Amino acid sequence: MLLSLSAWMTATAVSGELQARWALGAGQVGLLTTTVQLGFVAGTALAALLNLADVLPSRVLFAVSAAATAAVNAALLVVPGYRSALVVRFVTGVFLAGVYPPGMKMVSTWFRSARGLAIGTVVGALTVGKALPYLLKALGGASLLTVVVGASGAGVLAAVIVLAWYRDGPFPFARRPFEWARVGRILRHRETMLATGGYLGHMWELYAMWTWVPTFLAFAAAEGVGAAWVDGAAFATIAAGGLGCVWGGLAADRIGRGRVVNLAMAASGVCCLLVGLLVSAPFWVLALVTSIWGFFVVADSAQFSAMVTEVAPADSVGTALMLQTSMGFLLTMVTIQVLPLAVQSIGWTWGFAFLALGPAAGIASIRRLVRLHTLPSAAPDTP
Repeated sequence: MLLSLSAWMTATAVSGELQARWALGAGQVGLLTTTVQLGFVAGTALAALLNLADVLPSRVLFAVSAAATAAVNAALLVVPGYRSALVVRFVTGVFLAGVYPPGMKMVSTWFRSARGLAIGTVVGALTVGKALPYLLKALGGASLLTVVVGASGAGVLAAVIVLAWYRDGPFPFARRPFEWARVGRILRHRETMLATGGYLGHMWELYAMWTWVPTFLAFAAAEGVGAAWVDGAAFATIAAGGLGCVWGGLAADRIGRGRVVNLAMAASGVCCLLVGLLVSAPFWVLALVTSIWGFFVVADSAQFSAMVTEVAPADSVGTALMLQTSMGFLLTMVTIQVLPLAVQSIGWTWGFAFLALGPAAGIASIRRLVRLHTLPSAAPDTP
């Protein structure tokens, strides 16, 4: 997961180079990420309609998708212009849909009571993987070649590892025949939709934060703060979410998913309101606060998926995960594009503040789910 998801934000990490090459505006730069989201939405929606995650072997779907993602990501090096780059990024997102949701289902076959920690670790790896292009950039310079080749090579390695060595665990989900009605049944399932409602509140904030915090840090960097320090702070901010996901998994398996996701959303919502006020603070203070935000902003992500594996109909878990992620990533396209418009109007001081609406709505949805359905909480088991 870590290796294959490094392709997600390659264009975002080197957006400065692409912006200079093609004379792009802020909205066009945002589309380099938004288009990946759109491709992911299209891929997960198609996979949900066709029940791919419940019909095909997850190992094969994951490996083929990771290899295809690596190949399409590498095409960013040879595209003739901005429009072609958007097509490449869209197709990258389509193939990533065959990696992320199946990966969560795959790890769930190895755990029952410790499923929160298991999926949290996987989403933590995903988070660090998305931060990896910023680390490659900080270590190898702001080079499109370094970042793209590094991410694509990582994706090929991911495909080989999963295809050669992964096997399902002792708690597999039975493969099911295709059913057109499966998606409709999930949409009418109240518990699954409430869990998805919490996820949508979380996603309202997450990708807009990941996409624009590096730009915010670059804007706030005082004279004497070099580009490598800014890139390092951007990597630390996003990668801190990897630790957050593991913490979220450990805590959820002990005190309950509802409490953990609401705590994480409350903390990240406060950061939305606070971080802009520190734009003139010493850079190390700002980087520390954005890293705390990065820790909490994704700490709850895996738990929404774990909730779905526990409350969705047993014959439709893969499709439910596909549907949840498709709806969530569709929502991210709104906030990624709206945030720079907000910054143009009111500046960075309050630019992030509207993102707090997502956690507030997510907390309300999860509180309703907890009243309706007791979510599992248990000590870790072993396969």
